[in-house]
Amino acid sequence: MRAARVTRLDGPDGIEVAEVDEPTGDGVIVEVHAAGAAFPDALLTHGLYQYRPDPPFVLGAEIAGVVRSAPDNATVRPGDRVVGLTMLTGGMAEVAVLAPDRAFKLPDNVSFEAGAGLLFNDLTMYFALTVRGRLEAGETVLVHGAAGGIGTSTLRLASVLGASRVIAVVSTQEKADIATAAGATDVVLADGFKDAVKELTDGRGVDVVVDPVGGDRFTDSLRSLAPAGRLLVIGFTGGEIPTVKVNRLLLNNIDVVGVGWGAWAGKHPNALHEQWAGLERLLTSGKLSPPEPVVYPLEEAAAAVASLENRTAKGKVVLRIRD
Repeated sequence: MRAARVTRLDGPDGIEVAEVDEPTGDGVIVEVHAAGAAFPDALLTHGLYQYRPDPPFVLGAEIAGVVRSAPDNATVRPGDRVVGLTMLTGGMAEVAVLAPDRAFKLPDNVSFEAGAGLLFNDLTMYFALTVRGRLEAGETVLVHGAAGGIGTSTLRLASVLGASRVIAVVSTQEKADIATAAGATDVVLADGFKDAVKELTDGRGVDVVVDPVGGDRFTDSLRSLAPAGRLLVIGFTGGEIPTVKVNRLLLNNIDVVGVGWGAWAGKHPNALHEQWAGLERLLTSGKLSPPEPVVYPLEEAAAAVASLENRTAKGKVVLRIRD
């Protein structure tokens, strides 16, 4: 089978598409049609993720395809359209193996390419907004990196989950257009966002900040929170891990909340199925629109992952594995 694998740990340039043996195992065997790319894939190509496999290894943690075979204890059957999580490698290939509890039926109204763009980002943000962020009806959400995968997922989900206003923070006008298309009610530029948010909210601030960027925006994000607001720490694509002066938390009774979706799922066995059930209902009903990912052919896997590393990606990035 064809697969995108990391052959050396020097970044996305170390990704090569080659013929490799099909995987074996007792799980759900899936003929993969599309595979999602995420920021951890870029870290893996440098050996900088907490999980550090030795090259060569096949990248890819989220897939969409058709079940070839499944064990009796699986909730999916041969021929089913599915999405699934490999957690964390093996997905960018024509065939992948999933643990039975990490394979989910894909709604008929969602394409394989959109399905491959659902799991990491939408499950993360569904968990972030409902469990960690305690989003309530009528609240205002601010999202950094709004044109990226996590950002566009937040923009699609926040209003469906009750937010009355969703403010996107972007770096360029082109990204502003992407954020608006994804569901932002307001868009501001990263440079000077604190003052823009203050003006938009008549000085009150926002209830929830979604921050997958980190870096030097962090303090101004804290200053942008309304009383009892929550800042959700999703990641650090900006490179720098910020620190918190905890006296700031006292002033307005605000929270800085870590969102470790993978760690939570690992310690709460039913969490993934509960989260997927919630997303599936929203997708099937049409309340939540599927993502519209940027699609690369498998042969351009290196370029796809590089777009995440250099932050040129516009929305979710997906590889088309087969037609």
